[in-house]
Amino acid sequence: MSGTLSRAQLVSRAAKGGVAVLGAGSVFAAVAAPARAATLPDGDLAYLRLLIGAELLGADFYANAAAAQPYGGAAARDLTVALANERAHYASLAAILTGAGQVAATAGDIDFSYPKGSFATTGAVTKLAVELETLFLATYLGAAGGVQAVSLAQPIAQIAANQAQHLAVFSRLLGRSAFKAAMPAPLAVEAATQALAAYTS
Repeated sequence: MSGTLSRAQLVSRAAKGGVAVLGAGSVFAAVAAPARAATLPDGDLAYLRLLIGAELLGADFYANAAAAQPYGGAAARDLTVALANERAHYASLAAILTGAGQVAATAGDIDFSYPKGSFATTGAVTKLAVELETLFLATYLGAAGGVQAVSLAQPIAQIAANQAQHLAVFSRLLGRSAFKAAMPAPLAVEAATQALAAYTS
């Protein structure tokens, strides 16, 4: 996927809210924005940008994975559903950000990059899916504890739950337990920003 913004530009844009973060977020399309983003504090808007960056990365990854056709049967269907989930997440929180009169990043704004051979084999696709979903879940958990607006709590929790479902599916496909930690660790905003930036060129 080609784009026009560098990593530094994305971080700079996100930093306007007072927190240096990458991108922005999203929630289920079925969840209506409970409050206009204009009522949200700058720090919450920065978290939304971070989460949108995560969703754009997720959608790009799953689109590339689907094109590589690593699975058959139920696993192939799960891959397609995961892609649809990421797009729904993006659309929902992007609408909240747009409601504030701000422009949400789009796929055309970012150049994503992946380790060499990420889509060459079934094992490589599954391994990267687990790595990314672990990152996405931790990022959402960090956001859940960091936003101030009560109106964002439910959509962020819903997306975190869906990312945990993705992680469970692909962990199983990788031969790992679908669950382990009773309390998965959140990722602080700075660490999440740096981790997401590893997938942008």
